[in-house]
Amino acid sequence: MEMQIEPYKPQYLDGVISLSLRAWTPVFGSIQNTMDADVYQVFYPDSWRVSQQKAVEDVCAAEDTNVWVALDTGATVGFVAVKLDSESSMGEIYMVAVDPDFQGRGIGSALTKFAIDRMKDAGMSIAMVETGGDPGHAPARRTYEKLGFGLLPISRYFKKL
Repeated sequence: MEMQIEPYKPQYLDGVISLSLRAWTPVFGSIQNTMDADVYQVFYPDSWRVSQQKAVEDVCAAEDTNVWVALDTGATVGFVAVKLDSESSMGEIYMVAVDPDFQGRGIGSALTKFAIDRMKDAGMSIAMVETGGDPGHAPARRTYEKLGFGLLPISRYFKKL
């Protein structure tokens, strides 16, 4: 069976959380190494896994977000969450992750292309995705650039008070 993309259902939640936390482990390691230690501690006082699990749960339950999962032989191997803003005609790829055991097989690109197509179907005229500039996000940046996204450099500074 080949990889297929289906609408999210609640029975996929545990798989989506599991693959997300495993996929984002090196990303958060990179963020921790890049960000000021005191600021990082304020952002993730209980561990990034706690806040990210809640973020995934919230996204999967949000009424204003469309979520799809990538399945391979019945296993949940990736997911993408999309928000649509009809006022600005902009769709946002809000969250995307691929199981580390399945990375490098084009699943992230397939999910991103799928999301772009759903945005077009919904009448959006712009697609947006936001990601980090740290080394851990380099694969995501390559995927987005490969699919034609253009970078708008933005600097965001943090200081612990």
